[in-house]
Amino acid sequence: MNVLVLGAYGFIGSSVVDALVARGWDVIGVGRSIDAARRRRPDVRWRAADIARLAAPDDWALLLQGVDAVVNCAGALQDGGRDDVSAVQARAMFALYGAAARAGVAHIVQISATRAAEDADTVFMRSKGEADAALKASGLIWTILRPGLVVGPGAYGGTALLRGLAAFPIVSPTLAGAGPIQTAGVDEVAEAVVAALDGRVPPNVVYDLVEDAPHSLEEIVAAFRVWLGHPAGVRIALPRGLARVLCRAGDLFGWLGWRPPLRTTALNEIEAGVRGDAARWRAARGAGLRPLGDTLARMPSSIQERWFARLFLLKPFAISVLAAFWIASGAIALFRFDAAVGVLADRAGSPGLSALAVGGGAVLDLALGFGLLLRRTHVAAALGMVATTCIYLLLGSVLAPDLWLDPLGPLVKTWPGLALALVVAAIAEDR
Repeated sequence: MNVLVLGAYGFIGSSVVDALVARGWDVIGVGRSIDAARRRRPDVRWRAADIARLAAPDDWALLLQGVDAVVNCAGALQDGGRDDVSAVQARAMFALYGAAARAGVAHIVQISATRAAEDADTVFMRSKGEADAALKASGLIWTILRPGLVVGPGAYGGTALLRGLAAFPIVSPTLAGAGPIQTAGVDEVAEAVVAALDGRVPPNVVYDLVEDAPHSLEEIVAAFRVWLGHPAGVRIALPRGLARVLCRAGDLFGWLGWRPPLRTTALNEIEAGVRGDAARWRAARGAGLRPLGDTLARMPSSIQERWFARLFLLKPFAISVLAAFWIASGAIALFRFDAAVGVLADRAGSPGLSALAVGGGAVLDLALGFGLLLRRTHVAAALGMVATTCIYLLLGSVLAPDLWLDPLGPLVKTWPGLALALVVAAIAEDR
């Protein structure tokens, strides 16, 4: 069987690809940027495509050639600089269903969400619901899988945030007003996809993939703390007002190209809860999904998981601090331009060249600071900060070597910033 997987290198999609390959099927993976995925999984045929732009059935024609089944693992939490939720989750799917009918695709498996509905209160859930409704009315053979909070060895989005919260020292922060949550193992979601395509569950049915018993957010964070090997922390629930402020900041960073897990949509979903009915899947398969404790017990918990968890929430803090430092440096140089030129001219002996150096350096500092805030350019900006710092140190050593022994340490203090820029560049990947 030739299976086309949308969002094939994502958190759920990569596990689905693993399960399909293990089943012996040929997999075609689709994603927006596939270079890294192709290096990791050379046994998969990869096709680069921006799903949001596939808005007409003809746009899907080449991708569907020779395809027997489609698994849709693509999605986006909230509109931002890189994502158009309705385009990815609804409009592109409408076009896909029309193209699939023409191409003779035998089966479509849609990874949806437990609260998906056409009248849902968030664009994320509403667009999922619209796509589900269109698939049901398409005349195709379909299966809709609606997992709860998906937990797996990989970490992305909400599950990465849970690890970050669980790694806090001393305290165990959560969010006030969170609803009950049921989880699903990512491997169980992948196995459900294979079961659907294998005909081991009835088609044209919506299945909720959730464990039997729900948990509070506090219980889930506590379970992750135990899994990471950290002692129990003092439980602190962030007030809703503070959580809203943090989510608004996350929304802003979303428009800069980032995909922070803590955004307004995520908060709304946390407050609504993640609940489903496990009965239909249990009846179809004869067994339910594992409880959270068993899912965590099957996953590795080593030093790399603890490092990731501790660094996850430090990453946006480090980027923000480093960007603010460089922006402030450039702004202060422009604001105190004459004073800065005077200091440099006293040592370099050329007011004209000093003015040019101060002005150029200030503009460069500002460009690097703002560049670090943009997801697309932040690695280049971080490496630019390293290079610029080395140049500053070299010029400072030549023009003013006495500054190495200055009591305020203007040259010595550049080293921590250089080290932080290297760390930011090193942890740039988010998948």
